[in-house]
Amino acid sequence: MSPLFLKLGWRTLLRDLRAGELRLLIVAVTLAVAALTAVGFFADRLKGGLQRDARQLLGGDAVLRSDGVTPEVFVAKARSLGLQAISTVTFPTMGRALEADGGASKLVAFKAVPEGYPLRGNVVVAESIEGAGAVTREIPASGTAWVDASLLDALSLRLGQTLLMGDASFKLTRVIVQEPDRGAGFINFSPRVMVNSADLAATKLIQPASRTNYRFAVAGSEAAVKSYVQWATQEIKMADVRGVRLESLESGSPEMRQTLDRAEKFLNLVALLAALLSAVAVAIVARGFAAKHLDDCAMLRVLGQPQRTIALAYTFEFVLAGMMASALGVLIGYGVHYGFVLLLAGLVETVLPAATFWPVAFGMGMGLTLLLAFGLPPVLQLAQVPPLRVIRRDVGNLRPASLAVLLVGILGFAALLVAASSDLKLGLIAVGGFAGAVLVFAASSYLAVRLLRASVNEATAPRWLVLATRQLSARPAYAVVQVSALAVGLLALMLLVLLRTDLISSWRNATPPDAPNRFVINVQPEQGEAFQKALRDGGVSKFDWYPMIRGRLVAVNGKAITPDDFADDRAKRLVDREFNLSNSSDMPSHNKVVAGRWTADENDAISVEDGIAKTLGLKLDDALSFDIGGQIKVTKISSLRAVDWGSMRVNFFAMYPVAQLADVPVSYISAFRAPERVAAVAGQPTPRSFDNELVKAFPNITNVDMSSTIAQVQRVLDQVIRAVEFLFGFTLAAGLVVLFAAITATREERAREFAIMRAVGARASLLRQVQRAELAGVGLLAGFLASIVALAVGWGLARFVFNFNWTGSWTVPVLGSLAGAALALAAGWWGLRSVLNTPVVETLRKAQ
Repeated sequence: MSPLFLKLGWRTLLRDLRAGELRLLIVAVTLAVAALTAVGFFADRLKGGLQRDARQLLGGDAVLRSDGVTPEVFVAKARSLGLQAISTVTFPTMGRALEADGGASKLVAFKAVPEGYPLRGNVVVAESIEGAGAVTREIPASGTAWVDASLLDALSLRLGQTLLMGDASFKLTRVIVQEPDRGAGFINFSPRVMVNSADLAATKLIQPASRTNYRFAVAGSEAAVKSYVQWATQEIKMADVRGVRLESLESGSPEMRQTLDRAEKFLNLVALLAALLSAVAVAIVARGFAAKHLDDCAMLRVLGQPQRTIALAYTFEFVLAGMMASALGVLIGYGVHYGFVLLLAGLVETVLPAATFWPVAFGMGMGLTLLLAFGLPPVLQLAQVPPLRVIRRDVGNLRPASLAVLLVGILGFAALLVAASSDLKLGLIAVGGFAGAVLVFAASSYLAVRLLRASVNEATAPRWLVLATRQLSARPAYAVVQVSALAVGLLALMLLVLLRTDLISSWRNATPPDAPNRFVINVQPEQGEAFQKALRDGGVSKFDWYPMIRGRLVAVNGKAITPDDFADDRAKRLVDREFNLSNSSDMPSHNKVVAGRWTADENDAISVEDGIAKTLGLKLDDALSFDIGGQIKVTKISSLRAVDWGSMRVNFFAMYPVAQLADVPVSYISAFRAPERVAAVAGQPTPRSFDNELVKAFPNITNVDMSSTIAQVQRVLDQVIRAVEFLFGFTLAAGLVVLFAAITATREERAREFAIMRAVGARASLLRQVQRAELAGVGLLAGFLASIVALAVGWGLARFVFNFNWTGSWTVPVLGSLAGAALALAAGWWGLRSVLNTPVVETLRKAQ
């Protein structure tokens, strides 16, 4: 094969780069690759960091988690394999300062550790809040406690003073700087207090209904650990082993993983939209590029160049341009991903390892696929331009691109996007939604052009409207391309705005102003009346009060169930742990029956939350068997309830519609809004003093201050939003490229038509009116269509991907139409501003 096509392709590339012919193509591809690789680099490094640090985050090579003391059979097996093993216990409780030290109280995360802790990683402690941390292999001495610095600040304590927990007191001796098995540092629910396991019994904090977490960690040789994990996995499946599971990074830090997964989905969505917009831009610009090179190719044919050489030359030019744009995009993406690392610093506190080569390969492949799939088909037609085109301008025009090449390219590009989404639902909804949207936009715009032509009366309508209508109807194919391209660009922008405002903001603001900000658990039955009186005396007149019963679902319709009976991970976790059950003759006011009936005081009946019923495959009249304190209670599902989890009220997955349940261990839970009276009012308690008095009167309770927790969640959500908005800039740029490309796609045709009208006497002011009317009409239609489709696609993403409530507004089509018109006018002014200023003679000479 002659290397002529290489020389020709290289010369053509240099010429087109100097002339700016490839500028928009390169910009579009660069934006898409940069957006995708920025997310890819961050996800790749995050995954590597989590895998690298998994052992330290778990505190062992393998960990068994249970809600009771680890069964002896697991301890004995570890011992027989020669593994090191330790057991720790954690649970939330209240820590209090002595009256002499202010008497303040605070919810703490209590942790009892034995000698040998931790098996993997290191504890880092300091001798003072300001002191430097040092690695230690010790544990707190008996009667002492190590605490987070935040607890000292909250209780106004210093090292050396005393902390009360339950019936025991502890001397504060060190500040915890780092705790290896605490997780990756995302939203510590409360400050840590670490004590010696020997002091656990003296606190008397573990009660029959207490929520405790036992973790049995093992470490040793790789072969022994692997053998233990395989054995434990099979042993856990045994029918008589309940409430025990192997702990992984995901299960050990579910909040971190859930938030990071949601952040990654948002980032992937933004990157996908940037890539989809870039594909539209490339397709539009490539067609314009090919149209401008018709005469050049015709001249090459006259000079004897065969079609094969011309086709290979342009293919070579596009491959080189794609490699340049992709390499530039990878470099930009690598730099941008550091922005994610900084913006999500609160979620990722570990030093991330270097990225692998996979994001580079994926970015280069995506860029080449994007350019070759959408840019090359119209350019390949240049090889078929007949030599007669040199003297006859009406032959050799572009025809529809090769369907085979275009179809293969589109399918390959779609497959890569679905793979890049890392979530099948997200990829299918985004890619499928846009593919369907293009068809809807094309059909709707064609019908709109036909309707406009039929509805405008040329005898009575203003002259500028008549000319604008003729402009659009004379080129229906161009009108369809313009409207569809504009609508696709606006669709991506509107979709992100709606997700940003209607989903994230509505979730953040879902908590009503008077929602409870305190949750109190572990109130014992004999304390009920006194506790409620204390609330009323403190000025709390409205509060939730429900019994809380621990029960494990053991059978459905008489058939015993285990986690292995379910494929869904959430269903496995629900069956593997104890439920919080409750009972009340009156259904909670913030619940709604969606199936069946709630009948007060109906015996042998139970009401189940609708979501968990779907997860577990439950339906009305199913018989559920719960093991409650060793007793099996069988009841039928009488109703399914929709629960508003954003209400910040006390909610339960399952409730018995009766006032009393006899002979079951029970504690009580209450939710209320703490008093907000200020300290300046003499004799009136502040929320903090109210909490302290409550804990002093009932030392066994756990008082959860949700106000700080909600603030923490919102701060983390702010970080995720900033990261999404950071990448949003790429999508915005890609959308503007599409708008510019769509408006300028008919630049040459507009110039010729306007030149002819000016030559026959049309004033420039009239032509400006025509141009503005045409652009505004195209923008209005594109904005309206994009708004309707954005509402539909947004609903699908909200329901099936992000699990948010969708609250699309009727104002969206109105605002979308206006925004479309404004953007079309702005892009048209920028891209077509010289059309009316070019001398008529020059324009007509070029058209010869």
